Amino acid sequence: MIAALGGLIAGAAAVYVRESGSGNGVAVETADAKTCEAAKGKVAAITPFLKGQVAAMAPVSEPRQLSGLNFKGKDGKELTLADFGGKTVLLNLWATWCVPCREEMPALNELQKAAGSDKFEVVAVNIDIGDDEKPTAFLNETGVHELGYYRDASMGVFNALKKEGLAFGLPVTLLMDDKGCLISSMNGPAAWDSDDAKALVKAATGGI
Repeated sequence: MIAALGGLIAGAAAVYVRESGSGNGVAVETADAKTCEAAKGKVAAITPFLKGQVAAMAPVSEPRQLSGLNFKGKDGKELTLADFGGKTVLLNLWATWCVPCREEMPALNELQKAAGSDKFEVVAVNIDIGDDEKPTAFLNETGVHELGYYRDASMGVFNALKKEGLAFGLPVTLLMDDKGCLISSMNGPAAWDSDDAKALVKAATGGI
């Protein structure tokens, strides 16, 4: 119970976003329910692992596919979640001005180092407005080099998730199955380098 309470307290530490930018016209759409029907089994499989350091992660009542979420890769190429098809994805939105995000990034880096594979990836999307100077400087200073570099300077991804009731502050994290269906989400930081987080990823990827 103490560990679970700690996870809930950590999850409550999100930085509220008052100004979310103008957005980039990103739309989040609900696909045919049949697309994510099988994901209900995945939700049931991960629910026992939403505890301890990841207790603030909440299973969704109805898995749904989020389409139209787009951001840019390191080379400036436009990407969507569809580009990660076949992988379970831990999608995380962060910014350099968000203190909980800054504290969380090294843990996400360690999770990617430990569990990243052709079946799983941590996709951390920076939403600082402006150029790449601040986010790249922060990542270099903290030695976060295992994560791919993803950006959305328009904050469109955050705005789209906010409209869906999935984001009210930073950091925000979504767990998507290998079909791109949302199975769990949270606002606030977590100890992603913990055994609890690794066990959750293992359950989500069908490793147990």
